[in-house]
Amino acid sequence: QLQLVESGGGLVQPGGSLRLSCVGSGFTLDYPAIGWFRQAPGKERERVSCISSSGAIRYYADSVKGRFTISRDNAKNTVYLQMNSLKPEDTAVYYCAAAPSCFGNDYNYWGQGAQVTVSS
Repeated sequence: QLQLVESGGGLVQPGGSLRLSCVGSGFTLDYPAIGWFRQAPGKERERVSCISSSGAIRYYADSVKGRFTISRDNAKNTVYLQMNSLKPEDTAVYYCAAAPSCFGNDYNYWGQGAQVTVSS
């Protein structure tokens, strides 16, 4: 059973930075891609980034392109989301999820979420 645990959320001022971590246990070859999603109150869930098993494929939503960077350390079973130049509209609960590929929507394993609040 694949389990994902996010950490690194918190309160940050506009323009600040945070790094989220997603640690996985029980990774399988069937779900090597990891995506980061976010959901703000009253809004639909949005996929913000995804990384393939090797890191060769990285996807970013237009809303975060140039500000967020996804990376992974397979030796540590960890995927990171470095978030810079944060804006109040980045406030949301952030989730990591595992899928067979970044090209699709088969995210069948999810973490519990980490709150990110951008406010002065």
